Amino acid sequence: MATTPKRVLVTGAAGFLGSHLCDRFIAEGYNVIGMDNLITGDLRNIEHLFKLPNFEFYHHDVTKFIHIPGELDYILHFASPASPIDYLKIPIQTLKVGAMGTHNCLGLAKAKKARILVASTSEVYGDPLVHPQTEDYWGNVNPVGPRGVYDEAKRYLESITMAYHTFHGVETRIIRIFNTYGPRMRLNDGRALPAFIGQALRGEDLTVFGDGSQTRSFCYVSDLIEGIYRLLMSDYVSPVNIGNPDEISLKEFAEEVIKLTGTNQKIVYKELPVDDPKQRKPDITRARTILGWEPKVSRSEGLKITYDYFKTLPEAEWRKQPKEFTSQK
Repeated sequence: MATTPKRVLVTGAAGFLGSHLCDRFIAEGYNVIGMDNLITGDLRNIEHLFKLPNFEFYHHDVTKFIHIPGELDYILHFASPASPIDYLKIPIQTLKVGAMGTHNCLGLAKAKKARILVASTSEVYGDPLVHPQTEDYWGNVNPVGPRGVYDEAKRYLESITMAYHTFHGVETRIIRIFNTYGPRMRLNDGRALPAFIGQALRGEDLTVFGDGSQTRSFCYVSDLIEGIYRLLMSDYVSPVNIGNPDEISLKEFAEEVIKLTGTNQKIVYKELPVDDPKQRKPDITRARTILGWEPKVSRSEGLKITYDYFKTLPEAEWRKQPKEFTSQK
């Protein structure tokens, strides 16, 4: 007798990571429910799934009560603004989705007896005093700074998730995501990679804040999705870093983008924003040991795929992007 496919809910399904998660679970044979209020998501990211019988979409805000009829096996909570431009523009919504949205998703997991994986972030480490960052590091975060709305929303997300695990026995998983890139990123989302490529496409000089010595570690999206999948299927409860430990300075990264795009732009330097992290590099010992995971896609390979994707966007779309951004996540 045929077994009924398992059902998974992905919140933030129309976003960059959420849409790739929907693709992965569809490929694995699941019935997928995508949920998004479209405040930063884009239906174009998942429109290819709408014709499939095993995909449903709910236009819904997770900060409001969530009702899903029928059984539910897994929840992946990825609803949240995730770029500096977004969470500086909509700070209250950012805090609400981290607090109320997570509360609602955990309540749903409890009611359905579903396993839930919540998306935390390397931003819980703030401007770190430990390098590279291990999961045991508690962070250096300014709760009242401009980035605090995102950092503290994610720190609260982790706390309430562990509370539901310890008090209610909900099966929970916590991933701390480091800088990720790939197709379906928004050119205007304020993160370093799309900002640099957008400026190159428009023929503008590339803006680097500070002296460019601050570092980031960029993980290609397919590697991240594999790490998420493995963590969800594991029995590990504590937070796990998923990211690529290949660290690079933003100045060097801007130079790589200029070389990739074949443009003649210069790098221009502007004042470093408040609380912008000076270093960002994951220690992925836990992911390697527990999940058998490590990134496979090189930055040169991933950058080319991403640049080719951005070039397919309508010229009017990347020409209308803002010329200024405020942080380089």
